[in-house]
Amino acid sequence: MIVNASRARRLGMVGPVALLAALVLALLAAGQLDLLDRLYESLFGPPDLGEIAFETVTRRAAGNDALACPPGFCGTARIDVAPSNYAASGGELRRRVRRYFAAQGAVLVGSDNARLHDRFVARTPLLRFPDTIDVEILPSDADHASLAIYSRSQLGSFDLGTNLRRIRALLDALGPGVASASRELWRG
Repeated sequence: MIVNASRARRLGMVGPVALLAALVLALLAAGQLDLLDRLYESLFGPPDLGEIAFETVTRRAAGNDALACPPGFCGTARIDVAPSNYAASGGELRRRVRRYFAAQGAVLVGSDNARLHDRFVARTPLLRFPDTIDVEILPSDADHASLAIYSRSQLGSFDLGTNLRRIRALLDALGPGVASASRELWRG
């Protein structure tokens, strides 16, 4: 019997994936998911991928990231979503974003108050793969702000849309904006 090489590779992945799933379920049952987090860190390094600069961000070639950015703010990077402008000061929008991620179980790992830039590490629900999310609040005036969001996976070359879903969920939680985010950004 001739087996397609691509199919054989896919079938060859079933064993390791099933083993990882069994390990996760055992750790979940034992209440020891932090062991999985430590295992990933020992194998792949710290889950925090570090801060990025949105003005010069470079998207990954692999399909394991997503970017929401007002037009023109992220240089030449391809954006997935153009966020709205919100009827909130920069500080208020930042507090709302922080509350949202805290409620999702993400951990604030870095913060730059001068740039209104926060960095979070979130984990996927079942396998607890770590993702780094950078968020920068962009005031357009004293009462309105938009934001830029870059979510990227530490592991794998494809995220099954997790990062884009995370960005869309945050934007949905923030509610509809009041205008396009293409207004000139105010830095004052």
